[in-house]
Amino acid sequence: MNIENIEAFIYVIHYGSFNKAADSLFLSQPTVTARIQSLERELNCKLFHRTGKQVMITEEGKRFLPYAQQVVQIYEKGKMHINQKKSQTNELKIGCTVSVSNYVISEIIPKLSVMNDEVHYKMITGSTDELVKKTLNNEIDIAFVRKISHPSLQSIKLFEDPITLYVYKDHPFISKQSISIQDIAKENLIFFECGSLDWLRIHRLFENLESPPNIKIHTDSSEMAKKLILEKFGIAFLPSISVKKEVKDGLLYPIHIEETKGIYLQTNIFCNRGEYSELVNEIVKLSKELVK
Repeated sequence: MNIENIEAFIYVIHYGSFNKAADSLFLSQPTVTARIQSLERELNCKLFHRTGKQVMITEEGKRFLPYAQQVVQIYEKGKMHINQKKSQTNELKIGCTVSVSNYVISEIIPKLSVMNDEVHYKMITGSTDELVKKTLNNEIDIAFVRKISHPSLQSIKLFEDPITLYVYKDHPFISKQSISIQDIAKENLIFFECGSLDWLRIHRLFENLESPPNIKIHTDSSEMAKKLILEKFGIAFLPSISVKKEVKDGLLYPIHIEETKGIYLQTNIFCNRGEYSELVNEIVKLSKELVK
């Protein structure tokens, strides 16, 4: 029985789609279809009902699923242990998004190092999709990314970071009792966007206005947005962790408005299932202290 066929079966169930499973496995849709058909021939049963674009698991598929998951998990764990090099015992390869590398890693790594000073760290930055692929290929051990789920990876929430409006020192909003969306729309706005669905909610704040907001700059860099606020070029909605020091030093000020309550970025840590459990638990504890 081909392990890749079983893996394709699990992915189709997880994503509810042959196309989405193919994208996640970095395969073509016909390849995934062929793998499912091969598995069905081996098992002598239908695993899915296909009606147009809809895919429904059969009763036989439901009965086979828990065994399929066990087979893939045991195989992946065995493969990792066989391929493990001696150097890996003293080197931890950590993947992270740019925002995590800027504001989180620098506080977590020194504390981890105190617990085990024999470990050396290799840091790799990239997008969430790139880090998922590298983790699956065992190129990195653990990764810090935005909220995500994947059938082959263990994913745990580290923290939720509120997205708040920040202004520079002496800005008139600081002394104002009430700030409306109309008031914000008239200001020079610096729009930092990181690809999260929560940023769509920030855009929607301005949907019902007669005139569009005065967006001077779009950027995918929170550091650039922050520096532009400090230069008094404009104001911006930013994750709170990115301006923690500047707020503490009295250089930037949060402006809390009702419309942004409940809008946040979620950071997760993930790794291959069954690996690095103790380390992940320790990092979760450290991250809670980080966002206090």
